[in-house]
Amino acid sequence: MSRSVGLAHIIRQDDGTSTGVWGIYTLQSAFQPIFAFNEGKLSVAAFEGLIRPFRDGEPQSPMNFFSTCPAADRLHIEALTRTLHLLNAGACLPQEASIFVNFDPSVFTERTVADVALREMRLVLHEAGIDPRRVVCEVTEQRSTSQETLHSFVAALRANGFRIAVDDYGADDSDINRIKELKPDIVKFDAFWITQLMESGAGFALLTTMVKSFEEQDIRTVFEGIEEGWQLELAEKSGASMVQGFVLARPELAPTSFRVFDKTRQASVAAAVGDTPDPAPAPHSARPVKAFGRRVAP
Repeated sequence: MSRSVGLAHIIRQDDGTSTGVWGIYTLQSAFQPIFAFNEGKLSVAAFEGLIRPFRDGEPQSPMNFFSTCPAADRLHIEALTRTLHLLNAGACLPQEASIFVNFDPSVFTERTVADVALREMRLVLHEAGIDPRRVVCEVTEQRSTSQETLHSFVAALRANGFRIAVDDYGADDSDINRIKELKPDIVKFDAFWITQLMESGAGFALLTTMVKSFEEQDIRTVFEGIEEGWQLELAEKSGASMVQGFVLARPELAPTSFRVFDKTRQASVAAAVGDTPDPAPAPHSARPVKAFGRRVAP
């Protein structure tokens, strides 16, 4: 079997991690934890792989990096970033954690493209020693140029043991129609949209209704971009399954310190939700009262 496009652009480092090379850029993986609510406590359930480009040793904006890449290269860069994240996840993340990796639906223009992407995923997972059941494939918000190809590719991913997530729900083409078509295991709500809905009682009621509807369909929900304590409290109140954001943990370059989630970090997470880390969380009644979108003055 031929070597994957992604693996061809990989350099192994002495510490066991990998970096990617694309033209003048060096690419590194950063991982951000995704936390699950469990009886008033938060625990790390998964990590999302995020690309971090460098040029001449200086960090660059991922958006700028992708904007400078020709459209014809996008498919290969997508393969490279997924390869990089999966290799680094195998090298430095806890074996019980799930791994979220992105798929841009706009690059899947025909069946052969999807078949190659799936073959390369198998190669990389074998190389990384990762069970496909740990991998969550995030379909991002871009428009698909071929719905039929996208649907067949998602079906193939699922048949191979991968889970499916719809990313940035509420933004661009990531809408209820995509949910109905792809029937994902997980829906990640767009950060900007969440913030807007949390700013009013009516918006929060709508958010809660959507979460309940998804959960009734056995679709788990993730709130992205949670940056303040009041948002975290409302996320829990809404019934969301999982949360992700700077208030809990920022992305860290591989190799990360996330393998051992020490008591100091646990304490900071507990403080963000108003809980005490040990021996048990404070009850809801003991938490500071929050209004929608703002703190209540004492």
